[in-house]
Amino acid sequence: MRLSSRAATLLAVAAALPLALTACSTGSTDASAPSAKQTKAKDPNAGLLTGAQLKKLLAPASAFPAGYTVEDDNTADSGAELLSTSARKTTKPDCVSLESTSWIQVTGYKNSSSFAQNDYVNAQKTEEVAQEIDEFPAAQAKDAMKQIEAVATRCATFTDTDAHAKVKVTGKATAGLGEEAYTMTLTSGKWQNGTTLVAARSGSSVVTVLSTAGSDNGAASAKKLTATILAGLKK
Repeated sequence: MRLSSRAATLLAVAAALPLALTACSTGSTDASAPSAKQTKAKDPNAGLLTGAQLKKLLAPASAFPAGYTVEDDNTADSGAELLSTSARKTTKPDCVSLESTSWIQVTGYKNSSSFAQNDYVNAQKTEEVAQEIDEFPAAQAKDAMKQIEAVATRCATFTDTDAHAKVKVTGKATAGLGEEAYTMTLTSGKWQNGTTLVAARSGSSVVTVLSTAGSDNGAASAKKLTATILAGLKK
């Protein structure tokens, strides 16, 4: 399983943000300035949680299997500022992204308005359970879920990066998790155990979980973790 942190991506986005320069003057009025009554454009990020806030809503260590510890290298968040979401790429998804943490990027959205993530591994580092919460403007949150469902079909089979094995992807809508949820299962004849990916939306928040824990392709642990995160978002 290939691990992937969004820390490098976050730094690149932050570096690209323009600095706002404001010039102030007294005793004069700009006739070209917009009227105070003029309707302002609605901020698409209004009401969204920041990465710093989402970090506190990630499931605690007690939600993971016994003996699992957090991977510091794969712990990241977007901080106290909201970002501008990227336009979605419409090209064929990079199916190998399904092997990684931050697999939500397979939807074509390189970055969301904010995010927080971490993952836990067992002592042997042969199994992992990862969690992430992303905030999007409402329309994009719904579209991200739509794209995840489409990915299950467009990536029905692909070749993994480690064993160069053929991977089969199956997906289905999942009831009882958030406002909508979708589950994908990745299996291969060369793997000892498969991987379960769960995506669930609660308002503008999209929760994505990855699990290889246990002998059921990570299914039970992935569903349990998703439910735990969603419960925290509702508080």
